[in-house]
Amino acid sequence: MLAYIIRRVFQSVIVLLVVGLVAFSMFRFVGDPVDNMLGQERTQTDIDRLRTDLGLDKPFPVQYFKFLQGAVQGNFGVSYRQGRPVSTIIAERAPATLELALVSGFLAISIGIALGVFTAIRRNGIAANTIMTLSLIGVSLPTFLIGILLIYIFSVELDLLPSFGRGETVQIGGWSTGFLTASGLKALILPSITLGLYQMTLIMRLVRSEMLEVLRADYVRFARARGLAERAINFRHALKNTLVPVITVTGLQLGSIIAFAIITETVFQWPGVGLLFINAIQFVDIPVMAAYLMLISVMFVGINLIVDLLYFAIDPRLRVDGRTA
Repeated sequence: MLAYIIRRVFQSVIVLLVVGLVAFSMFRFVGDPVDNMLGQERTQTDIDRLRTDLGLDKPFPVQYFKFLQGAVQGNFGVSYRQGRPVSTIIAERAPATLELALVSGFLAISIGIALGVFTAIRRNGIAANTIMTLSLIGVSLPTFLIGILLIYIFSVELDLLPSFGRGETVQIGGWSTGFLTASGLKALILPSITLGLYQMTLIMRLVRSEMLEVLRADYVRFARARGLAERAINFRHALKNTLVPVITVTGLQLGSIIAFAIITETVFQWPGVGLLFINAIQFVDIPVMAAYLMLISVMFVGINLIVDLLYFAIDPRLRVDGRTA
């Protein structure tokens, strides 16, 4: 077990270094931040001085090493656009994104698993077939189009829910939350549905597929032959074995909820880190872009590592293979 953990942690560190190098290299082709920071009457002396202050006059390996050195300490530099520490800016925007991801993830997992089990147990019923047909909408339609449709129906036509913004928030220490206000909760509904709909349908279809395969297994037939109740067979035996392969996909989908919140935050003008990243691209704010991608990479690698360890702990076959390898 210890050797497996060490190997996975080492692989995770290598992935982070490669992602950081690729991201930092790509930003060199986005544009020159000096052009956006200085006015039209700038002189060559002003340009050279600003490049020196920002460290852009140094070779690329030196810039990258300095970035990694600061990133390990939680220091991602100063925003070219706002002139404030990047870590402070991200800390201000993170609560909005994390709350949106938390609600979306909860809806995707709870409703996805419930509908997946229902459509597997009642696979020939009208309700199950209707749900499977409607699930194609969540899989097929792009996220931005789903968001626009929800805004048109519930904000424009019915005037029930807000179409943009986060609503009123309450400051608790260094954390701003919208869970404690009515407008904040209403503002969460449309973005969370938009962000979690694709993951919900994916989890539902995966659970249904795995559940149907488990229900055809020999030990389920044996359980029925022993006279066990269908409820016990479905939920005590079949569902437990169904969720083992679902854990991996679900964990990665939770990471993608935060990573792909960019589109949802742009559609609903949600003041999170995704919208911050889009604005940073427009103004060639390299420190903000690099910090965002590094944090997303750390999150993905961390979730993947946790999922691998959970899978290793749950599935005894992996433990046996690890001892014999």
